[in-house]
Amino acid sequence: MMVADNPRGAMFRVILPNQPSRVTNAELFFDLVFVFAVTQVSHTLLHHFTPLGAVEVTLLFLAVWWVWVYTAWVTNWLNPDLTPVRILIFLMMLGGLVLSTTIPTAFDGRGLWFAIAYATMQVGRTAFWLFATPRHRTAVRHNAIRILVWLCGSAIFWILGGFAHGEERLWFWIVALAIEYVSPAVRFWVPKLGFSSVEAWAVEGGHMAERCAGFIIIALGEAVVVNGATFAELDWTADNILAFVSALTGAIAMWWIYFHKGAEAGSERISKSAESGRLARLAYTYLHMPIVAGIILTAVSDELVLKHPTGHSDVRTIVSTIGGPLVFLVGTILFKHAIRGFLQLSHGIGIILLLVLWWFAADLSPLWLSVATTVIMIVVAVWESVSLGAKVEEAEEH
Repeated sequence: MMVADNPRGAMFRVILPNQPSRVTNAELFFDLVFVFAVTQVSHTLLHHFTPLGAVEVTLLFLAVWWVWVYTAWVTNWLNPDLTPVRILIFLMMLGGLVLSTTIPTAFDGRGLWFAIAYATMQVGRTAFWLFATPRHRTAVRHNAIRILVWLCGSAIFWILGGFAHGEERLWFWIVALAIEYVSPAVRFWVPKLGFSSVEAWAVEGGHMAERCAGFIIIALGEAVVVNGATFAELDWTADNILAFVSALTGAIAMWWIYFHKGAEAGSERISKSAESGRLARLAYTYLHMPIVAGIILTAVSDELVLKHPTGHSDVRTIVSTIGGPLVFLVGTILFKHAIRGFLQLSHGIGIILLLVLWWFAADLSPLWLSVATTVIMIVVAVWESVSLGAKVEEAEEH
């Protein structure tokens, strides 16, 4: 089938039966900007680790994730191998670089730049998608119009926040983000057009799963880079060598927990789902956020522990060292529940063990706190692998 004859529209992906759409090189190139964005988020949190700083950085992280995941949806529908779509992706890269460079000063001098970059990316990409959708695909066009209306509404608050200062900026941006996060849950309802249908949300499941798995790799890669770069600058002692090994082992355990069984099961489930859009919205759009956030928080912990492995653990070290794996496990248990239909016992026990560890955390040095959380993550990874392996054997016997 020629692209021009594609009934979905000339700029849309050609969907062939039993042949999943691959992630294109243009999409992987686009992701490089978000390696930088994730680094900026973790470093900003490291330098502003106060209650207010945590709220501000969380807001910035949610914005970064949202602009990336919306782009993943649109490139799931459109064909990134076509020149107009590639140009859109490259323009999004430019916006993403401006967005990323302004993250550390988004609540100081460069807030307006952050707001303009974010709003332009969200509105511009959606307008392009609407423009690329042929007139006969009414449901998809209406979907694009609904999303555009909601994003234009939130853009007003982003820009108002950019002009405001201090606490006012924070409140404007909380409203903007709330509008964007609520909109998919209420199916982008607008007057006259009403709610969007689940059919209009249909995605190529394998591609969506691979895109989100790619972002997990970005976050884990950033954690490994922070670990290596920090370790390279230090005088090597037995304590920080152990901290380095603990951090890397923890990252490997996180990779194992997400990828060994979960990522593949998710890809298979969404590829076969009759309601791929609903599953993509819940499991990939919303539930991947805590997974990524947990990895970023762990990267902050890695840097703190490497630089100060001995002595008593302060609040920053405790919150990041235990909180990172905890948020990650909460995200993965919910994600796997969405695709498997049951709560993973190993993850639940891991969450409980981390909460128990929090009780004793102040008595431990940062190094031993890091080692303890890494051991818990290894236990979760091994337990899940063994228990799911046993289930597969049982199924084969029956």
